[in-house]
Amino acid sequence: MTDEKPLKSSLELAMERLARKDAEAGVENAPVTEAQKAAIAEARNFYESKLAELEVLHQSKLNATADPAERDVLGQQYRREREHLTSERDAKVAKLRRA
Repeated sequence: MTDEKPLKSSLELAMERLARKDAEAGVENAPVTEAQKAAIAEARNFYESKLAELEVLHQSKLNATADPAERDVLGQQYRREREHLTSERDAKVAKLRRA
């Protein structure tokens, strides 16, 4: 009984299953270099500042209008621009990881 392995968390078990699936599919997992980490952090900071700027502009536009229909249109535009920026950020980070 002293040779028992410590219990694993559900996260560890899930990560092991995913690693096995990747190995079976032939996916190689290369570690991220320090240069890649720095470039990824820089890209994330850039897009976080863009998202913050977008939020401030959206709030100022909302404060400038009281028309519910116009506020709804502004909300839709904001969500669309936010989705665009986040997908652009994610694509950039993925590209940097593969580089």
